[in-house]
Amino acid sequence: MKIRKFNMQESGLNRFFGPLEAKIMDILWDNEQMTIKEVQSVLEKEKSTNFNTVMTVMNRLVEKGILDRKVVGRSSYYNPVQSRQDFLNTQSKEMTHELMDEFGNVVVSHMLDALEDVDDDLVAKLELKIKELKKDKRNE
Repeated sequence: MKIRKFNMQESGLNRFFGPLEAKIMDILWDNEQMTIKEVQSVLEKEKSTNFNTVMTVMNRLVEKGILDRKVVGRSSYYNPVQSRQDFLNTQSKEMTHELMDEFGNVVVSHMLDALEDVDDDLVAKLELKIKELKKDKRNE
């Protein structure tokens, strides 16, 4: 699933979702498989939220392929298609590929500049990955 919008001015899930969508996703990732009414009840603890609004947003998340809906009797249960970590991995990978396609070497240069702020373990992982890529290129 590819998120069409990315908001640089926001943080966390709000970069990918609207504020209510992000709250709903947080709730479902924390609890999994809930009804609209159950999600609304959790939201109500923070702020009054209309049932129809929650229903509309959750059904749109189903249409976008982010939530799955399972009907059991007269109730519909919603759960995320991906775990939070898988979603973030997928989206960051997608963004990285798009940035590489559009800006190429400039992106790599900026990513390397950003390495000054990361721990030694990440640098070691990157060095290992570069060695693997070089080895794969030689074997082609």
